[in-house]
Amino acid sequence: MQNRRMSLRLLLLPPRSGILLHLLSPLRRRLPAPLRTAAAVGVPPRTSSFLALPTIRAFTGPPGMALAGAPQRCVEVRESVELTEEEERIFRRLLDVVAHFGLGTQLRVAGGWVRDKLLGKDSADIDIALDNMTGQNFCEKVNEYSELMGEEQKGIGVIQCNPDQSKHLETARMLIYDIWIDFVNLRSEKYAENSRIPTVEIGTAKEDALRRDLTINSLFFNINTKSVEDLTGRGLEDLKKGLIVTPLPAKSTFLDDPLRVLRAIRFAARFSFTLAEELKEAASDEKVKSELGTKISRERVGHEVDLMMSDKHPVNAMCYIRDLGLFYVVFAFPEKLDPPVLDKHDWLCVSHIEVAWNLARSIGRSVFSGGSDSKSQVPVVSYIIRNSLKLKASDADTIVNIHVASEKFAELIVLFESNENLEIVKEKLDDEYLEIPTDLVKRVLAGLILREIKDFWRVALFISTLIHPEVDKPSGSLSQQDELHLRKEKYISVERSITELGLDSVWKMKPLLDGKAIMGTMQVKSGGPLIGKWQQRLVKWQLAHPEGTVEECMEWMKQSQQSKRQKVECGSGS
Repeated sequence: MQNRRMSLRLLLLPPRSGILLHLLSPLRRRLPAPLRTAAAVGVPPRTSSFLALPTIRAFTGPPGMALAGAPQRCVEVRESVELTEEEERIFRRLLDVVAHFGLGTQLRVAGGWVRDKLLGKDSADIDIALDNMTGQNFCEKVNEYSELMGEEQKGIGVIQCNPDQSKHLETARMLIYDIWIDFVNLRSEKYAENSRIPTVEIGTAKEDALRRDLTINSLFFNINTKSVEDLTGRGLEDLKKGLIVTPLPAKSTFLDDPLRVLRAIRFAARFSFTLAEELKEAASDEKVKSELGTKISRERVGHEVDLMMSDKHPVNAMCYIRDLGLFYVVFAFPEKLDPPVLDKHDWLCVSHIEVAWNLARSIGRSVFSGGSDSKSQVPVVSYIIRNSLKLKASDADTIVNIHVASEKFAELIVLFESNENLEIVKEKLDDEYLEIPTDLVKRVLAGLILREIKDFWRVALFISTLIHPEVDKPSGSLSQQDELHLRKEKYISVERSITELGLDSVWKMKPLLDGKAIMGTMQVKSGGPLIGKWQQRLVKWQLAHPEGTVEECMEWMKQSQQSKRQKVECGSGS
């Protein structure tokens, strides 16, 4: 979960989840009972000049992307596939198997591997399509050949078809020269009305190419002839133009399998390619949107969004989702909200993602490692993560906890910057048994916050820097770049201060005394709330006395208790 790309996976937090720290920034909203909510959903709880900065704008694509009416961009595409020595060795072995047994099989590498190789990118995702036999049968022949060569046979893994996970045909997998290879036979697909699960049959290479989601993913590399095959007739052209197009008419393609809408967006964002006009119209079609919301499992939607958020251009992906009118389909809200969702809520959410992403990049961190009635209120962000995207419940809890911690960081940031409210904070930390030295108030407060949020403290600080603290400048007096610079400096300064205070792993600090030792020191025979309060007090004392010993801690407790008794006795005597 740690060290995931903050594609706003902080946006999407933790691994393969961690969603919406920016997408669902804290707007407190509640559902009617019994699903009362109080959570971050997209608009900050207060106004500031910084949060007004994101401009609500139509998305025309990332820099370099072709715009409507503008000349198409030109993508550098290689003339042929250049194989590594390892790939040469693997393919040679496969051809030897075909020749030895006289199988007459045409071996084709399909899809993403071909696309990436033509773009000059490395890829270890080798999927091989077979024209006259199943993947399992071919793998068995590979093992038979290995035995003849006196080599160890490899295990064959068979991945059964699973329509809910977009696996419509059985796939065989085996290790060849330390690389996992998937084998599947060429297929054609026919979709019935109101179902995204197709009838699958053995097909030709052209039928297999045409049934794929995008033309740039429909290319084959024929291992037998060592040539690229463009059987849709436009895969190479679209790759060179940087154009996202479906092999067959877009609307029927999306109605057959609406998940392809999100895949098209994901690839457009990843490569900074342009969505074709026909594809955009089809993706925005009301029937397609309805089918996306009803035919596709929320797990599959969540998986696609997670991939977008953990890729290189999460903001671009989110802009496409918003501009194509898919936001409320993908991030399905509860049916009733009080108050209702704001107008342009989708625009506000995406604008905040953009600002957060820019701030994260300016800080130089694309990777982070690391007051409600809980019985009657459930965060909307939890609803979206658990129900709309079907991600882990623990991810939803983590994100809510991060937002709670970010609110506490807001007070700490002000304290670090100006000592404002120092006495007020000190008063809250002190009690009748413990007085925090004024010069250690910051350390104690920071330590308590970090002990709650642990490894995600930098994430919480980032969110707090982005949303909560106000910049002490009149609204509109700073440019967006100046605001970004101030936020960057604020984050770096507080992060440095916390590190210099030696708090980076403070949550690993062990108490000097356990419950039994506290009971002995306090001379009580049973535990209960009293011991719990002293355990909390002990944490504060250790934060204020990082070099304190067990003996010193026990002496403080005894003196505190004695001082308390004397005050009580004096009070009763008067």
